[in-house]
Amino acid sequence: MFTGISLFKFLKPLKSVTPRNIMLFLAILGPGIITANVDNDAGGITTYSLAGANYGNDLLWTMLPTTIALVVVQEMCARMGAVTGKGLADLIRESFGVKVTFYVMIALLLTNMGNSISEFAGIAASLEIFGISKYVSVPISAVVVWLLIVKGSYKTVEKVFLVACMVYVAYPIAAVMAGPKWDIILKASVIPTFRSDSAFTMTLIGLVGTTIAPWMQFYQQSAVVEKGITAEQYAFTRLDVIFGCIMAIVVAFFIVVACAATINVQGLKVETAADAAMALKPLVGRHASTLFAFGLFNASLFAACILPLSTAFYICEGMGWESGVDKDFERAPQFFWLFTVIIVISAGLILAPNAPLLKIMFISQVVNGAMLPFILIFMQLLVNDRKLMGSFVNGPVFNIIAWLTVIIMIVMTVVMTLDMILPGALKGLVTF
Repeated sequence: MFTGISLFKFLKPLKSVTPRNIMLFLAILGPGIITANVDNDAGGITTYSLAGANYGNDLLWTMLPTTIALVVVQEMCARMGAVTGKGLADLIRESFGVKVTFYVMIALLLTNMGNSISEFAGIAASLEIFGISKYVSVPISAVVVWLLIVKGSYKTVEKVFLVACMVYVAYPIAAVMAGPKWDIILKASVIPTFRSDSAFTMTLIGLVGTTIAPWMQFYQQSAVVEKGITAEQYAFTRLDVIFGCIMAIVVAFFIVVACAATINVQGLKVETAADAAMALKPLVGRHASTLFAFGLFNASLFAACILPLSTAFYICEGMGWESGVDKDFERAPQFFWLFTVIIVISAGLILAPNAPLLKIMFISQVVNGAMLPFILIFMQLLVNDRKLMGSFVNGPVFNIIAWLTVIIMIVMTVVMTLDMILPGALKGLVTF
């Protein structure tokens, strides 16, 4: 059982650093790091950029509690994958029935379709900074993504994803080149700052909300299952999850720092991550601007692979169909057709003139927000089911942290979704 004392078991494998343990860790490395880093996609980078550009360092303090929440949520689904050998959608279907699973899958499909469209929008915007038309960049990227998943093996795909994770180092470098004042940043990172305006509260909610998305839990657990990680190997998978979550938040931290030290200080206004990359050019030089834009392209292309893949994984698991990157069209037709259709529609809409992209992405974010609390509650019920998890159920301390995370995410999600559906509702609450 994961008791309060057992929280320290997170770091237990580090106490015995032997060649065998290092090799085992490197063999298991992947699902945690990849899942957490894909969260820094086009939408995430935009949110972090706007937080730094509009409010300077004022929101840096959210990074620490967000890291804890992210680790707790991702650790639970990775643990369920290792112990049960089944994906999250599979477990929801077996425990809560086909009807519930069907509606959850429909909602998640709509959500991820919108997210996939935004990733191709990120590809188009980032490469237009380098003078490449979206009519060239989007089709080529779509073909590359499709070939990687359909023609590659799981091991090959995972290696490509791990290399893509390394490219995120572009953001810390860009932040250092911006010359921030580290003493002010350190203070802002540990002392909470609040403002009484609704836009600040909305940004705070968006900052936390963009970090924990429903697709992450499904992809993380499916990747653990496909990699064949067992309960006996799980100590190293926990490290993979923790390392990945910390890495993702560190990248987010430096995106905020880079924009705070430059765009906010100059009082400039930006609306997208691509705007932020362009704004850096006259402030800190071409190289920092290029790094920022390249980071956005990498993140968008990376997420354009993972989000359709995640969708195909959990819909096939939920419906009881064959799934897996190591299979082919003949063995898992629904899995690969779903992946293909999502890629075609997402990339096609970016190229279509007058497509209602903003409306599509807006609806997907509303559904995304509405779905997250349900997914977290499903997870909490499943991970505490002793018939399912045996001795790997949550202990009391871990449950307190997990339920607290669920409650905070529910409150934030409800407020954010309410303000999306009824613009101005949050302002009314803040000024009440």
